[in-house]
Formats: sequence, structure tokens, C-alpha cells
Amino acid sequence: MLINHDTRCALDCVTDLVNTSAEEPEPDTLTDLPALRDFVRRNNISDVGTLGEADLTAVRAVRAKFAAVFEAGSTPDAAELLNGMVAAAGTTPRLTDHDGYDWHIHYFAPGATLAEHLAADGGMALAFLVVAGERERLRRCDAPDCRRAFVDLSRNRSRRYCDSRTCGNRLHVAAYRARRREAAE
Repeated sequence: MLINHDTRCALDCVTDLVNTSAEEPEPDTLTDLPALRDFVRRNNISDVGTLGEADLTAVRAVRAKFAAVFEAGSTPDAAELLNGMVAAAGTTPRLTDHDGYDWHIHYFAPGATLAEHLAADGGMALAFLVVAGERERLRRCDAPDCRRAFVDLSRNRSRRYCDSRTCGNRLHVAAYRARRREAAE
């Protein structure tokens, strides 16, 4: 599946945002303005003005909508959620070349709030997956103690864990040790 740089960045941002929410055993990590500023910095989000409590509340609401897309039971359900989110964000596609990046499309209107920016760009990135018939690439980690969201961009859609170095390795080591115990008994 071919995904351009901007769509990939938007998908990464969406999954990072969804993963800030409380999922047992992890706490919510988007609880205050410093955490929101850290999220913006970590994801290199441009055109962000001064952030306030209203932004934090609005971004948390967008986060819940993105999480609902990951959990949607069907493509029509996901499409309905995305259509509502993108429309509410006042999507206004425009070409831009800033910060050393070549020409690309921003879907948020000039002067948009951070929540509108995330809903427009992230919503469109998820919409591209739906249109391509690739909604099943929106996943949750298979590790029993992890529910982190991720987008499986592997060629054969085989990724099972949010991070193969942590969740994947941990489960593989546990399975290996269990086999060794069985063999020893």
C-alpha cells in the first residue's frame, strides 16, 4: 500500500493521540497543557497558536472520536464517524510548502484550532485507508496486557503488536520460557 509522507505522519499522530488515553494498565497521559504541548512537539504539528484549557478539552474529544473509529464494527460505521469529524473540522484542502517540506496538502483551514487541525488531517488520513479498502489495518495490540492502537502498514498485513521490541519480544520470551518449563517437566 502506497502512503505518502503526510498521510503517514497524520496516521502516526492519530495513533499517538489515541494512545494517550487511559487503557488498563496505562493512565491517561493527556491530562494538562504541558502534556498537550509535548504531544504537539513530539508530532511536529505546525500552525499551532497559543494553547489553552479549551484546546485540551477539544483535543480530548477528538481523541475519543479517533478511538471510536479504531473500534468501529463496520466500514459504514467508521465512514460515518469520519464524515462527521471531517465536516465539523471545516475541512479546507490547500497546498503548502513550509518548514523545509516540499508541496503537500493540509486539510485544516488557516487559523484552525489544534482540535480542528487534528480532526481534519487525521480524519482524512483515516479516510484514505477506508477508501482504499484497508480499514482492517487499524488495530489494537494483541498483547493481552496492552491495548495500544497502531496502523499496520506491513506489506502482508501481519503486524500483531504495537511495538515488536516490547510487546512482541515480551510475549515471545514468555512463550519460549513456557515451552522450556514444559520440556523440563
